[in-house]
Amino acid sequence: MTEDNMTNDNSETEALRTETAEAAPEVAEHDKLRAELEEAKQQALYVQAEMQNLRRRTEKEMADTRAYATTGFARDLLSVADNLQRALAAIPVEMRADDKLKPLLTGIEMTAKELDSVFQRNGVTRIEAVGQALDPNKHQAIMEMESAEAAPGTVVHEMQTGWMIKDRLLRAAMVGVAKAPEGAGVDATA
Repeated sequence: MTEDNMTNDNSETEALRTETAEAAPEVAEHDKLRAELEEAKQQALYVQAEMQNLRRRTEKEMADTRAYATTGFARDLLSVADNLQRALAAIPVEMRADDKLKPLLTGIEMTAKELDSVFQRNGVTRIEAVGQALDPNKHQAIMEMESAEAAPGTVVHEMQTGWMIKDRLLRAAMVGVAKAPEGAGVDATA
């Protein structure tokens, strides 16, 4: 190789190095921009997912609000229903046969039926208690009562009716629960 060729090769190598050095920041900048773009895409996807979750939560809350908006009002009307039932239960048989009181009795019965009808239309239902196994999600045990007929843990007496509004508890039923009679299961010959 001649000196001219060496100088020429050196200058080409130097030019290539300069060109590569100049291109390196562009490549690095390009890689940096690509990483920022990828991060921006991920953030956009995250924000989109958050917005969908927020929309779903809001729709559920609105549906629950519509479904259970009458909860407070229904709870207040339960005492009216209780009082109507007490009034009907307090009327003695001989007064029910009195022709002068029949219209009053009929009016009270019709009012109680209409209130039950309004409750039904609005998703408010009675909780069945007597004869059912004690369910702490629906029944509040107030006392235990000895019973040879019912299995222990079975509701045998209802002091106050329980109510549900759709699938939520409005008021627990206050109940008496069966327990085994004293001495039951103990051998009398022993």
